[in-house]
Amino acid sequence: MKQIRFVIFFIFFFLFFLYYPGGNPILKLVAYEREPFNIQSIEPAINIKPIPIVQIAPPFLTAQGLYVVELDSFTPVLKRNEHNQFYPASTTKIITALVARHQYNENDIVTVNQASVEGQLMELVPNERITVENLLYGILVHSGNDAAYALANHVNYADFVTKMNQKASELAMKNSHFTNPAGLDDQGQFTSPYDLALAARALLHDEYLRKMVGTKEIVISDVDYRIFHRLTNINKLLGEIQGIGGLKTGYTELAGENLVSFYRHNGHDYIIVILKSEDRFEDTTAVVNWIDSAITYESPEL
Repeated sequence: MKQIRFVIFFIFFFLFFLYYPGGNPILKLVAYEREPFNIQSIEPAINIKPIPIVQIAPPFLTAQGLYVVELDSFTPVLKRNEHNQFYPASTTKIITALVARHQYNENDIVTVNQASVEGQLMELVPNERITVENLLYGILVHSGNDAAYALANHVNYADFVTKMNQKASELAMKNSHFTNPAGLDDQGQFTSPYDLALAARALLHDEYLRKMVGTKEIVISDVDYRIFHRLTNINKLLGEIQGIGGLKTGYTELAGENLVSFYRHNGHDYIIVILKSEDRFEDTTAVVNWIDSAITYESPEL
């Protein structure tokens, strides 16, 4: 009987030492080489991304402000007065959309209380009840100033504008300040090409908003399906130039023609910011053609 107990005791401790060495380095020497205990030092993988290299001189552009950046590495490939301050016009609505996205739920219902706004409109009706989602389509597709004010007025207008500037500060937009959500001209409302590239990058990181800016045309309604709005994207390059995926137009007399574009070519993404242009679409087309022929990629040596 004693011999049987001894054998059982011996087998128990043999298996214990063999399979459960814990953190004791001596016991690990006799432990079975199982994967959980076979921990090896693994060097972290170094992901070396190719960088854009400019091969051809820049094209002629009428834009006074310009910033073209490769999105993945945020490497600039073309720039002009990138930190100078310009009137943003409706490119302001990039920040308006980012704030509304954070402040509200997409299914929140907004009651329109300010439909008489100057400039581009989606033709909201006083007391119309419409979702935040459809108002976001209104500002990002049709650039409706009335939609921008409806979003800002939903809770508290002054608080919303304050949050626009907080968002700009959060994104390190050091040469930007906003006084209204639509982009109407005001001496206190300004931005820079570089800052708009930062704002555009933040929007593109949000798949929900990214889908909206790439929408060519859409019909939306109020919550009761009584009032319908046909929204058409002002960016005429969308659907005309392969690789253009939106982003935001802007125009006022003081701002001139503005256009922030998202462009994809050969698997690489770019943000193109054009400010105070005489022809934003021609300038952007020239930049797209230049990217296609001027940019190559090289992997840096370690």
